[in-house]
Amino acid sequence: MKHKIAGQRIVVTGAARGIGEQVARLAVARGARVALIGLETERLRALAVDLGSSASWCEADVRDGAALRAAIDASAAELGGIDIVVANAGVVAYGTVRQADEDVFVKVLDVNLNGTFRTLKYATPHLERSRGHVVVVASALSFLALPSMASYGASKAGVEMLAVAYRQEVAHLGITVGLVHPSWIDTDPVRGAEKDLPSFVGLRKELPYPGNVTTSVDKVAGAIVDSLGRRSARVYVPRAVGVAHWSKAALSSPVAWLWAKRFAAKWVPSLEREVDALGRTEQLVPPPQQPAIDRTHLFAVNDK
Repeated sequence: MKHKIAGQRIVVTGAARGIGEQVARLAVARGARVALIGLETERLRALAVDLGSSASWCEADVRDGAALRAAIDASAAELGGIDIVVANAGVVAYGTVRQADEDVFVKVLDVNLNGTFRTLKYATPHLERSRGHVVVVASALSFLALPSMASYGASKAGVEMLAVAYRQEVAHLGITVGLVHPSWIDTDPVRGAEKDLPSFVGLRKELPYPGNVTTSVDKVAGAIVDSLGRRSARVYVPRAVGVAHWSKAALSSPVAWLWAKRFAAKWVPSLEREVDALGRTEQLVPPPQQPAIDRTHLFAVNDK
């Protein structure tokens, strides 16, 4: 069954920058109306103004269930319902398990995994009414482990299983669920890691394709928006990520471990030294100095 984008009412989390921002721009360009949810007030306001009467925005933290529920409900009221949700909000941190800051590790899981759970939970009543569609932004690291990215990989592996279970739970309600698995994307977290950790650049270059390439935000967002009309179950960017996904058993085999063990032994010591020298394991977006938001506001584009 095909569903057109024009006229669809779409909620995007993590909409202030990166994938979320570009998904919103493309969706509006194709005739959809969007509600933007995120933390960065000025960026959200500017984006909504730029998108015109087709956009509204909410300030809410996916770690705060009450605030997120209020934001989703307010977005539904503004749009007159919700047809599609793009669960995109996420953060990244680096560092091996033994050196990772405990609070940062917990935050990554709370934003990426628990934040997706909260988004799905509070969007479900609205999606049931519209027999709508959810797109959950996971990662190639949902099924490909890399040293120094344990918190992110664990969170995205959990996101994949959460989305697959949720898909089964809501099928009888007419709700469909898609998963997106991008590889490296030219976003603030990846650029920040490349700047902070020279070994991260070298490590990526030695990965087999598509682990050694970076995809533009435009390409990923375009693949997501294209998938909305088809209600695709899986989206891989680049498409070769799909081969890795369906080869998970081989990637976990003893033969693959022989390569992975040598690969990790080469890069882990230098990564740990660089993280220790940096003095932090955070590479969070929004920036870590921004305080958590514990309030929710909805603004139509014409609000001052």
